Amino acid sequence: MTDVEQMLRSALVPVDPPGSLADRLERRLSEQVGAAADELADWELHAMRDPRNWLRPILASGALVAAGGALVLVRARQQQKRRPTTGVRAIEESMREVAGDVRRRLGR
Repeated sequence: MTDVEQMLRSALVPVDPPGSLADRLERRLSEQVGAAADELADWELHAMRDPRNWLRPILASGALVAAGGALVLVRARQQQKRRPTTGVRAIEESMREVAGDVRRRLGR
């Protein structure tokens, strides 16, 4: 093996991120999901008659979907580390948790 190959192997060794990173990411994603859900909860249906009012609910919906999806994946990964669950089951449980959080914030 040449020196270049050895250097590449040592440089490309997988590194686990610190445990606090996942916690911070989950907290920030939860805040984003909450903010988007709050924005949608404050939205009034009669205001949608005017297309100029469509941008905020559309952006809030997009943020809710993106942050919610990322939060589901982060929580599923954490559940896999804590409990021996399969990937699909962990994602399913995480989806239920996030959906429950969003329903609670929307008041439904």
